[in-house]
Amino acid sequence: MLTPWIVSLSIFLALAALAYAFLTVRQTRNQLREIQKILEDIKAGNGKRRILAEPHEPTAPLVYLINAIVRSYEHRLSGLLQAEEANRQLMTSLSHDVRTPLTTLIGYLDAAHRGIVVGKAREDYLETARRKAYDLKEYIDVLFDWFKLNSNEFSLHLEAVELAEASRTILIDWVPILEDRQLDYHFEIPEGPLPVKLDAEGYARVLNNLIQNILTHSQADNLGIALSVQGQRVHVTVSDDGVGIDKEDLHRIFDRLYKCDKGRSGKGSGLGLSIVRQLVEKMGGNITADSVVGKGTTFYLSFPLAR
Repeated sequence: MLTPWIVSLSIFLALAALAYAFLTVRQTRNQLREIQKILEDIKAGNGKRRILAEPHEPTAPLVYLINAIVRSYEHRLSGLLQAEEANRQLMTSLSHDVRTPLTTLIGYLDAAHRGIVVGKAREDYLETARRKAYDLKEYIDVLFDWFKLNSNEFSLHLEAVELAEASRTILIDWVPILEDRQLDYHFEIPEGPLPVKLDAEGYARVLNNLIQNILTHSQADNLGIALSVQGQRVHVTVSDDGVGIDKEDLHRIFDRLYKCDKGRSGKGSGLGLSIVRQLVEKMGGNITADSVVGKGTTFYLSFPLAR
């Protein structure tokens, strides 16, 4: 038989449990209302809102999951907005960098075709039109490279490549061009093998783009390319003694569509160095640049040695 005090204690505990359950339910209900309000605010566009909860509260796991989802979608939205802005800038650049030279090209050809210019002047017009056509083709090639790099269909074939020999093969084709430009050059390439795991065609595009960048923008008299091994990495430096790049521009030269206001000839798509960086990083390497205005610019590339 239960004693009165045991019965009283049981009743007290039951009432306490009911009271606790009631308070918990009410607190949870209030928290859910608050969560609903915050989610409605987030849905309206305020992605900075976060739901607060103490670790011991019943809604804490749900709150933390919702906050993680909101952060994830906010990050994705930010990426989409940046991509949209980049595409807008790209279309603006296309309008200027393609339509303008194309209109000029048509003007020169029309003048030659209609007989507005004759003799030596006509030959000069045709030569100018030819150069502009090649400039336009070069721009379109770079543009297609950039689109391909940023598409899901792009892939690199990474394999062990002997970097010293690959570099020599690439640079041999540049020698006549450099000599025709009366540009002094010096290449420092070790005799021993430098095995690196990368895409041979991708490496050629990187080196070619950097050299072309120097010829187009640097106004240099000297070009230097050197390969060396430091630890477990192969380092490639591409340097010139040209006009250099201002410090405020230097940290942005690898951004897509970015063109320096100083130290450049006004040519170019603003995509070349962006393509270089993407290719280098996709091959497991890295690239940086250093420059002094009036003294020149050096690009530093490094790739891990193949094991």
